Parts: sequence; C-alpha cells; structure tokens
Amino acid sequence: MMERQLDAYCEHLRSERQVSPHTLSAYRGDLEKVLAWCQKQNIGSWAALDIQRLRSLVARLHQQGQSSRSLARLLSAVRGLYHYLNREGLCDHDPATGLAPPKGERRLPKTLDTDRALQLLEGAVEDDFLARRDQAILELFYSSGLRLSELTGLNLDQLDLADGMVQVLGKGSKTRLLPVGRKAREALELWLPLRALTNPADDAVFVSQQGRRLGPRAIQVRVKAAGERELGQNLHPHMLRHSFASHLLESSQDLRAVQELLGHSDIKTTQIYTHLDFQHLATVYDSAHPRAKRIKGDES
Repeated sequence: MMERQLDAYCEHLRSERQVSPHTLSAYRGDLEKVLAWCQKQNIGSWAALDIQRLRSLVARLHQQGQSSRSLARLLSAVRGLYHYLNREGLCDHDPATGLAPPKGERRLPKTLDTDRALQLLEGAVEDDFLARRDQAILELFYSSGLRLSELTGLNLDQLDLADGMVQVLGKGSKTRLLPVGRKAREALELWLPLRALTNPADDAVFVSQQGRRLGPRAIQVRVKAAGERELGQNLHPHMLRHSFASHLLESSQDLRAVQELLGHSDIKTTQIYTHLDFQHLATVYDSAHPRAKRIKGDES
C-alpha cells in the first residue's frame, strides 16, 4: 500500500507538477529511504508515521554522515508527499511539520590569499586576443568583486575607464556602481582594441573570437585554466569574488562598505567574511606571538 501511494505521488510530480527528471529522482530516492525506515519499524501506512519516528530517522541519517542540506531536502520531499496524501484524503497530518534538519557546519568560502592572488595576476601575459581578454576578466573579477552573471552581462556603456568605475546589474535587477582598480583598467584598455577587431554582435565587453558574447560556462573554463596554469589549483569566478571581499575587509574592517560593494541585501550574508578575517588574524597570531604555541602535554 505505501509503495503504491509513493508511486502515485511520483507520477503526480511527473505528470501534473512536471518536475525535472533530476528533481523527481532525488525526491523519490529520499522518500524510498523513509519507506525503508518505516518497513524496519513495522509502520504499515503513511498515516502511522509520526514526528517522533521521523525525527529518529533524521537523527540516524545525520549520524551516518548525511549533510544538513540533504536532510532538508528529504524533509521537503516528505512535506510534499503528505500534502498530496492529505489532499487525496489518505492522511490527515504531516509528520514533518515543525521538524528542521540538524544545523550543519558552516562552510566558509574558499579564497586565495594575497600572495596567491598576485601570483595569478602578475605573471607574463602574451600580447594576443585570448591572453589579453582572459587577463582583463581575471583583473575585473578581483578588482571589483563581480558575480559571474554580472560580468557576462556587462556592456560597454557600463564601463567608465576614465573615472575607473563600472555599473553592474545585480540580483533583483538592482544596479550598483563599483570602482575599477588601476591594474584592471590597464588590462581592459589593452583588451578593448582587440575586442573591436572581431566586429562584435552586440555591446558585450567580453566576446569570443567570433564576436559573440561570452557565456558563463566559457568564462568558468577560462578561469579554471588560468588557475591550473598559474597556481596549479582549481579556480572559479566566485573564488575571485570571495578573495576580493576577504582582502578588502581584512584591510578596511568596514563591513558595511564591503556589503555595498558586493551587492548583498542582508549584512548577514557579508558577515561570513568576518569569519575568514578572524581565521587570518588567528594564523598571524599563531605564527608571530611568542607564547601562542603551547608545548604538547603542557597543561600548567
């Protein structure tokens, strides 16, 4: 009975809700975990599953290494199932109501330290189309903290190199004005004449050799290649944005200014960089303070 009702719900998701195959597979996998748990606990119907037993399953999965995000998705799948069962008159409760996943460990964004950032950007640059374009992309990401979508959508009329400013369209269609550093301006000034030679299809700042606007995937590939070539590590656009924010906060200690530059609507989003800054300060302390390092076994 429970399996048939699960099959019916998945068919509802596929045909009526028209969820993607990926989402359907993920939800079905989560609900099959719940079904297997119910069978082990001798729970014979979805109506018999209560919040205490569902909480026990979530705790068990967490102990087995399931992330908080995965458990949140499982609970979302359960809520969807019970919404369907209640609508069909097969149940009159939802055991996931009020149930939250265990808080996961907060993941700090990966950044380059200042030496690695300089290593990436100060290497020799060939005087050709791809090298000049890619250098301008890297410099602008690090100089101004742009999101990938902001850089791919950037047009010529948003750049003011004379005054060293760029206007970007961020999340929620909000615009913000950002400074462009000297090195980024120089890289852009060397790139733009080469860009013009492609007879671009539109006003995109960054284009392919065929004159077409570069998409997100193309830029990710070029940034990754630069990281492997110059640093021997994986590199992605958001890492440059994180590095911009972390290094700026480290130097200025002005959280509100960093919030404005990043285009965060909530300062809580920006506060994650204070954790990164503290990590830097703790590292400096450990390496520099004469009494920072304790001898192992010394509890006196």
